Parts: sequence; C-alpha cells; structure tokens
Amino acid sequence: MGLGSKVRSAAVAVAVAMMGMGLGPAGQANAAVAQPAIAPAPAAGSPFLGLGAFDLGAQGYVVEEYFISGPATSFKLTGEPTPDGAWTAQPAGTAPYATRIVVVRPKDPKKFNGTVVVEWLNVTGGLDAGPDWTYSHREMLRSGYAYVGVSAQKVGVEGGQSLGGAGMPLKKANPARYGTLVRPGDNYAFDIFSQAGAAVKSGKVLGPLKAQRVLATGESQSAVFMTSYVDAIDPLARVYDGFYIHSRFGGAPPPETASMRAGPDARGAQGVKMRADLRVPVMTLISETDLIGSNLSGFWTAQQPDNDKLRIWEMPGTAHVDNYMFFVGGFDSGSAPMEKIAPLCKPTDALFSAKMAKPINSAPQHHYVAMAAMSALESWVRTGKAPPKAPRLELEQAAKAGEAPKLVADALGNSKGCIRTPWVDAPTARLSGFGNAGGPFGFLVGATEPFDATTLAKLYPGGKADYLKRFEASLASAVKGGFILKADAPEIRALAAANWPGS
Repeated sequence: MGLGSKVRSAAVAVAVAMMGMGLGPAGQANAAVAQPAIAPAPAAGSPFLGLGAFDLGAQGYVVEEYFISGPATSFKLTGEPTPDGAWTAQPAGTAPYATRIVVVRPKDPKKFNGTVVVEWLNVTGGLDAGPDWTYSHREMLRSGYAYVGVSAQKVGVEGGQSLGGAGMPLKKANPARYGTLVRPGDNYAFDIFSQAGAAVKSGKVLGPLKAQRVLATGESQSAVFMTSYVDAIDPLARVYDGFYIHSRFGGAPPPETASMRAGPDARGAQGVKMRADLRVPVMTLISETDLIGSNLSGFWTAQQPDNDKLRIWEMPGTAHVDNYMFFVGGFDSGSAPMEKIAPLCKPTDALFSAKMAKPINSAPQHHYVAMAAMSALESWVRTGKAPPKAPRLELEQAAKAGEAPKLVADALGNSKGCIRTPWVDAPTARLSGFGNAGGPFGFLVGATEPFDATTLAKLYPGGKADYLKRFEASLASAVKGGFILKADAPEIRALAAANWPGS
C-alpha cells in the first residue's frame, strides 16, 4: 500500500474525538494534537529547499528529510474574528494529509544548544522557501540550533496561485520523490504545523538530539498565518514554546478561511492584534513595508503595546525583502570572505529578470536585527528574561480616517524612531521600505537612493574616517541595546569599510 493510500485509510479510522496525543512543554500531553506517522524520505536524491550555496557539512550540520502523515483537523471560530485576537476555535473536520519536513541539525550532539526553530515555509513565490532560515541561519549555525522547515501550505506541495506565477511546487520539482504527498486545503495547515512540532518533540526526527525548546517561526505570508495560529490554535494545541512572527501585515485570516487577504478588514484600518492572554513569549519583527502596508493591510492597523509575553521591534530603513534575501543570504556561510560578500550588498536595480524603478533596499540591518530578534526569543524562552523594549517608528497620522499614516523622516529622508542602526544613523543613502516598482515583487523590496558626493562631503568632512567613526558609535549603541549581536560587530565594521562610496 502506498503512502497516500495509508493516509486515506487512517483518516477513515480516526475521528476528531479519538485523536492521538501530542507532546507539549516538558512532555505534557495535548489531546488537541495528533502524533503523526513519520517516515524517512527516499534516500535517493535530496530535499527540494534552498538552504544556501555553501556546504552545511563543513559547518558540522546534517540535512535530513522526513514525510509526516495522518489525519489533519481543520478549525473554525465559535464567534466573530474580533480585532483583539481573543479568538476561540473548535475542530471542524478531518482530512488525510502527507507532507514533508526538512531537518537541519548539528551532527555532534555536544554542539546542540537544545533549541529547535520550526519554520512555516513561505509559498509566496510558488514554491517552498525558508526566509527565516535565510535571514537568520548564521546565528543558528554558530550557536548550535537545529532547524526544521515545514511544508504546511498546499501551494508548496501541489501548486496554485502565487506571486511567482506557476511556481515550482514539490510535486512538479520532483514527482518521483514527492508524488505520494497529499495536501488538503490550507484550513488544515494549522494542525499540520502543530503535528510537525509534535514530531520534533517526539525525538523521532532529530537523530540523537533531544529538543529542550521548540520555537515556531514564519515570515511574510507565513507570519500572517502564524498570527491566526497564536490567536486561535495555540490555546488548544500548546505545542510550541515561543513564536517569532517576522514581517507580518495587519490582517489575519480566521482558521476556516485560511486566506492571507481574509479576516477583519484585511486591507483596511482594522487589523488583528495578538490576544492579550498569550500563553508563551511572542517576538514580532516589522519592517517599514510591513508597517505601512504597500499593497496590503499595514501592521499599523494591528499595533499594540508590549507586555510580559509580547515584544514588537520595528526597523527603520528596512524593506519586507531586500538585497540580503535575494543576493547575499545564499552565499553567506559565516566564513565567506568580505571581498565576496561586500559587492553583493551594493545597490542594484536588477531583480531576477525584472528591472526595478530604483535600486532595491540594500542596507543589511534587517538581517542583523533579525538574528538578534531570534536570539532574544530563544534566551527569553530559555531563561525567562524578556528582551529589551524598543520605541516604535514615528508616524504622522493621515488626515482621513482609515488611510495609512506616513513615516516621519529626518532631514536626509530616513525614518525616525525605533531600533537605531548605523545604516540610518550614519547613512550614505536614503533607505526605504516602499516607493519601488517592477516585476511581481517590486512593491515589497523597498528602495535605496545613494547620496551624491556633495551630501556625503557635508555629512562626513573627513571622508571615510569620519564616516567610520560615526558608524562605530551607532553600532556600539545598537549592540549595547541588544538589537545587534556582539558576534556580528566585527563583520559589520568590515562591511562598512568595504562599501564606503567609492571604495
């Protein structure tokens, strides 16, 4: 009997009321989450997931792929999807599924820090992608995390509508390897993601490693679904020990709808907040694009104060996706020479086969702050000590109700407020999270507008030496504040020196 037939047979035999027991924190059983069947993926070939053009084996890591399967549960809200996020969900139905997870783990158990990051893979481009792996793999590799990417959504497995057109779903990329996978609609994705976390906690997909902490993460579209997960599903599932919600927009879909553009006024002035009674710590990281919204509902509609389980960091001068995501992360092993990395960080208006109206956002602070955010969440869960709070980006409220506010800019055009980094405090360009166009991703990539020689001379009369002195002062402040990791400071200094205009 093939894997798909086994899944369908299991679905007939198992009903919602008779689901297996998942594993919660400290081995606690959670009746709401089934323990999936787990099988190694075929030995021939390799997982279809972009983990970088560098050798993970040389980093002391191994990559493995597993198929997980069983009956998945869909959910529906018992009431209206209110903007406060205080949602109550209940099971709505079951369907068979079989999907894959990709595990990246330290080969030596002594190198493992006990924390597993489980990413809801992003399907905006029409294929499974791990943007949080790309932005933060450097921190994961050097600090001994394990990583698990989960094919939670149907588009990544079967195909469907996406910004990437037809895309490259798993069944198209490698029919022989992935042809037995079975993916019902995305209203089942929440439980599939819970079951993936239960599989990690079971100890059956980590080789000799035993997870002590399991963190959930998702970026962009995945972060929107993760918001729904925290508000509606986590109170039932209780699988993850913390959540890293990266670059979400304002809306969030009810679990029965499972559409990124659905939910309370997903394009308007009423977003979805995190529920007030969060069970575990939640770290939220927001770029300028996310805050104002571009073509989507902006996070400004969902802003709320920090509390004892919530931190929100907003980053001036950042875009939803940027130079690092598209051009640098895939080559950034942590030991790549600066002469290779620095040119990739310079402004460019070319993105795949499209030409942008302006160079895309090229400042690397999004990458560095993202690593600090992940590290801060890990420490928060491990020690109970909350990360630092950050002021928010300064906003000028719109004259008309319901319209997006504007960011307050300094004299050079860079945004005021929130997490200060050298790229906005010692700038060589105006950096923005919007204002660009071209190709399907143009509204997400932000812009870089380099200063002319006259402006640079006024800012830094002593040239490069003046620039690096001012850059260093801002860098030291960001490291002291906890918004950039100390381990990254030497590379940041070298990058600043290499990319001084004219260098």
